[in-house]
Amino acid sequence: MSETDAQDETLVETLQLERIEENLFRGTSPDTSPGRIFGGQVIAQSLLAAYETVEARLCHSLHCYFIRPGDPTVPIVFEVDRSRDGGSFTTRRVVAIQRGKQIFNLAASFKDPEEGFRHQAERPAGPHWSELRDQHEVLRELMKDAPEQAKRWLSRPMPIEMRSKDARTYWMEGPKEPTSQNWFRCRTPIGDDPRMHQVILAYASDMNLLSTAMRPHQVHWQTPGFQSASLDHAMWFHAPTNFNDWHLYAHDSPSASDGRGLIRGAIYAEDGTLIASVAQEGLMRMREAK
Repeated sequence: MSETDAQDETLVETLQLERIEENLFRGTSPDTSPGRIFGGQVIAQSLLAAYETVEARLCHSLHCYFIRPGDPTVPIVFEVDRSRDGGSFTTRRVVAIQRGKQIFNLAASFKDPEEGFRHQAERPAGPHWSELRDQHEVLRELMKDAPEQAKRWLSRPMPIEMRSKDARTYWMEGPKEPTSQNWFRCRTPIGDDPRMHQVILAYASDMNLLSTAMRPHQVHWQTPGFQSASLDHAMWFHAPTNFNDWHLYAHDSPSASDGRGLIRGAIYAEDGTLIASVAQEGLMRMREAK
């Protein structure tokens, strides 16, 4: 796919799967240049594969592991295991496969909506999205003298629009608190299907998480010798939402140890409703620079 085609294509179209058997699906990557697949893409397509075998119910939680780096030049096969269809809950397991090996697996649970007890954490204070610049443009300015690989990464079409109070300081020296806030939304129309809004929110939930755990340690993605990767990812959906509208994604990292960093995230609609909670552990390792 050319860059022009990628810009014209919506994220809904990019994530679509081909059904190749009753419980088997095939997906491709929008960017087929060498590298590794964005983790959020595999989360989203795995959830979409599970949804292809679920009627009516919406996902309330998912838990997944990143097993091997995904190759964007090779299609991904998604195998769905219909674990259980119960009276209140539906459970699915999805295994993502490339070249005969698992690269990722996901377990998800689905249920019908119901009324009951309600409470939620308050949305944290911070700048409104209208007060902030597009993070992609800010990073382009900050990285004008960055390595060519980083410049190429930033030249790709970005389907998720993000605005952050932290983007201006991301490349500056000095330790920072392990917290961050990002406003984000899908740039292209998603439509009326609440399942696709969940799928694309899951896609975006993998963005900027691990960088929050890096902040106290004066490292970032381009630090020589620094190795990082998502290890696992969990997400709980609390309420339906329209992800074409702005949402606040608040992160904090309570721990880094043993080559791993833990990050927690909370996603709020603009009116303050807590839409989803996220947790992720990532690899954080310094190797001797070559």
